[in-house]
Amino acid sequence: MSTAVILAGGKSSRMGQDKTQLIYHGKTLLAGAVERFSASFDNVYLSIGAPEKYPDIKAERVIDLYPGCGPMAGLHAALLKTPDEGVFLAAADLPFSSPAAALKIIEICGDNASAVIVRENGKFEPAFGYYTKPLLPFIEECLANGKYRMMQLFDVLPCRQVSPAELGELWREDMLDNLNYPEDYERLIGN
Repeated sequence: MSTAVILAGGKSSRMGQDKTQLIYHGKTLLAGAVERFSASFDNVYLSIGAPEKYPDIKAERVIDLYPGCGPMAGLHAALLKTPDEGVFLAAADLPFSSPAAALKIIEICGDNASAVIVRENGKFEPAFGYYTKPLLPFIEECLANGKYRMMQLFDVLPCRQVSPAELGELWREDMLDNLNYPEDYERLIGN
């Protein structure tokens, strides 16, 4: 079984509006992400802060048990909810995120607690990665102590750092380009 979790609980404060509802190729970014991952994964969950959000999206909900604590809270709720050993997180604001690349990252993970792409500049991409249940105790400790940064997970249990080269033809330079500001969206729809 493979499980993807689409992160859609952010505040979109830099965008000035809910970026998951921006339209690209005739559908919202959120609907596009759920559709893409549903075609390749056995289960797709929607990680949100409030159950009433996005009633038009047909995906099972994962509600944060630590509201307002970012992607770490979404990961925590997802790992608690799913019967699978791990979940693949994909931010809704990645219009070119690839389910095929996600499945390859899961395969590469092996016995590690997590696997994420690390770009040539050394930058980790935690909002597009695979995370397993052995991380749960540390995630709970972080959330209880007000530590919400995903990068803190990689200091505790082995993280498989996946290079773009390991993804081969699945890698695209724009795969991890997210939309944070209005000008990011303007560039997207201008292409």
